[in-house]
Amino acid sequence: MSHSELDDRGVILPCPKCGQRNRIAYERLSHPVRCGMCKHEMSPPAAPVEIAQPADFDRVVARASVPVVVDFWAPWCGPCKMVAPELQKVAARQAGRMLIVKVNTDAVGELGDRFGIRSIPTLAVFANGREVARTSGARPAADIEAFVNQAVQATPH
Repeated sequence: MSHSELDDRGVILPCPKCGQRNRIAYERLSHPVRCGMCKHEMSPPAAPVEIAQPADFDRVVARASVPVVVDFWAPWCGPCKMVAPELQKVAARQAGRMLIVKVNTDAVGELGDRFGIRSIPTLAVFANGREVARTSGARPAADIEAFVNQAVQATPH
């Protein structure tokens, strides 16, 4: 899991050079950024970001400039543990093109209920503030990328 977190305006990431925490606004997730302190160029989030509360989820989905891939999971779920490293690969390879977020349905059950999650892991793709695709089950990184790309391409902009 990443050292990233969400707040009401964006994703907060530590600078890999000086450690300063920097915010990348949700609306600028696909843009290059520099650390506010040392001016080192920073990459967009390259690891899944944990959703701690429904309000964080609502903000990121509504305002993200890139598609948001949501992993609905639980700590006791074996297939969820199998897909986690695959999602890490997707997040690293697709940084700046999509944002991977994780929703622990045990900790943030309201979101699982709201979206009718009945099996985990479930991956949902959100673009332009709405859900555009969903699939359940563990799969390799390349299959996840293909699923997301197909969903996004089919979405009117």
